Amino acid sequence: MDEDSFWQLIEQCSPSDPDADHADHGDQLAEALTEALAVGPVSTIRGFAEQLAWALYRLDRREFGRDLSADAFLYTRCAVVADGRAVYEGVLADPALIAPYVNGLVWAEDLLYVPDEAYRELTGQEWEYSTRYDYETGSNTDGWAGA
Repeated sequence: MDEDSFWQLIEQCSPSDPDADHADHGDQLAEALTEALAVGPVSTIRGFAEQLAWALYRLDRREFGRDLSADAFLYTRCAVVADGRAVYEGVLADPALIAPYVNGLVWAEDLLYVPDEAYRELTGQEWEYSTRYDYETGSNTDGWAGA
């Protein structure tokens, strides 16, 4: 899965109700993504996992998360990704745009479990795959240099 396909899938699976509670957005998106990926093939699930890890890794920078715990910052980054490519690219270009996510503690933790759940539904087995990029907070050492 390439980057464009990843963002298209995020958009296709995003809840369409503009009045829905933002806190539910990540949960609903994760469910829809899992359902879409669970039809296979496994390579698509792996591709999604790689693109998600890369997107989260790129946001793993001191200017975005210096005042948050490691978990809070990870889940906040997930929320930025869950809100789509335009929001994501906007935050990358202007770190101030992450403020509503940080200040409102908007999280989308369930996005992290999409590949695991989709793989389990497709194969009946546990997901044992490591992505090229580590999305855990602080793994992007260049993004935290000088911290």
